[in-house]
Amino acid sequence: MNLPNRLTLLRILMVPVFLAILSLRLPLGDYIAAGVFVLAACTDGLDGYIARKKKMITALGKLLDPLADKLLVSSALIALVEMDRLSGWVAVIIIGREFAVTGLRSLAAAEGVIISASRLGKIKTITQIVAIVAMFLRDFPFNLINVPFGNIAMSVAVIFTIWSGMDYFQQAGFLLKSKNNG
Repeated sequence: MNLPNRLTLLRILMVPVFLAILSLRLPLGDYIAAGVFVLAACTDGLDGYIARKKKMITALGKLLDPLADKLLVSSALIALVEMDRLSGWVAVIIIGREFAVTGLRSLAAAEGVIISASRLGKIKTITQIVAIVAMFLRDFPFNLINVPFGNIAMSVAVIFTIWSGMDYFQQAGFLLKSKNNG
């Protein structure tokens, strides 16, 4: 198992640690959990960077990386809903988009069409991470000046989630159509 795959596996293993910290309801537990979440999120960029730079892309990595991302983000969103900091419909939109795009990419792959991660998809991921962290930190330090940064950031994340999902479906339609006509 190469380094990028180990980092991806580490991200998966950090999910139960993140959730355990939240469930213990420790003083400053939200901040510790946010730190674990950020560390896990950083492994996402790092494993991809190393895999591309060192030409260490593997079939296992292609399977585990998106799974790890979805586990991390989904668990955080569900935890935020449980903590009554996030409306359930927001989590459903974000998680539903992930299922839809994953299904679409699987369908396209079965047709021999690869739909690569888009720039919008990467922006979506960054906005989701920022929004989730802000909500775990209860908007700190923005709460000191009475700015609901977490809600604003989550609204931006939802916009990019929907936009990038629509972009993937448009891209898939174009690629599948050109494959069938070509």
